[in-house]
Amino acid sequence: MSDAMIQVRDLTMRFGGLTALDNLQLEIRRGEILGLLGPNGSGKTTFFNVLTGLYKASAGTITYDGNNVIGKTPQQIYRSGVARTFQRSRLSLPLTVFDNIVIGDYQNMRHGLVFNLFRRKAFRAEYERYVESVRELLGIFSPPLVARLFEPVETFTMIDRRRIEVCRALMSRPRLLLLDEPSAGMTHDETHELMDDILQVRGKLQDLSVVLIEHEMNVIERITDRCIVLNYGKKIAEGTYAEITADPDVQTAYLGEEAA
Repeated sequence: MSDAMIQVRDLTMRFGGLTALDNLQLEIRRGEILGLLGPNGSGKTTFFNVLTGLYKASAGTITYDGNNVIGKTPQQIYRSGVARTFQRSRLSLPLTVFDNIVIGDYQNMRHGLVFNLFRRKAFRAEYERYVESVRELLGIFSPPLVARLFEPVETFTMIDRRRIEVCRALMSRPRLLLLDEPSAGMTHDETHELMDDILQVRGKLQDLSVVLIEHEMNVIERITDRCIVLNYGKKIAEGTYAEITADPDVQTAYLGEEAA
């Protein structure tokens, strides 16, 4: 029996005359950390956008546990267990850590006017459950953040903001987490710390699959189980880090010249 959670077949995404994804074929397996690599403009973020329903593919299928998600809304895909972060921070800096993280479970919250105004005991119980859940997530990433739960995010360092973003994505307890260049804006030491956090989360949430877009090759080597390399929207290599870095096509794609 296949251990594939996601099966991508003949996936194509066109923007006018530009083909961003070209007949893409790949699988995402249960419980793995998959590195998605390639030069700028190779289609990595476009793939995330199609998978999460922000773009509708021009052709092809993405099968998630037997169901094609092409054409489904981002909300439907989110409810099925897919969450993501973005290259650029999407935090609301004046809001607290708690507010920014709990937004990640907005689709499952009861936030109607009647519930909030007239069912105060139920509202308070739900609020307390969310406080406990957020504390648990923060405790996995960085215990010192728990004590700062109700401080505004604008007072935090870049690495802590990244931790908060990942916690927000994990708030809905997804089965698939998509991380789009989580090291952007951080130092090498901060990146190393964040990867430690992600490995720790993966150890505690063993059914969680992670797809990581990253340009820092030392990060990819350290954290991934398998890698896929894209170039001009096509898959040009697949395998372990050692296998893909030895591939002449990958070297050509990154260096712009034939490997010696």
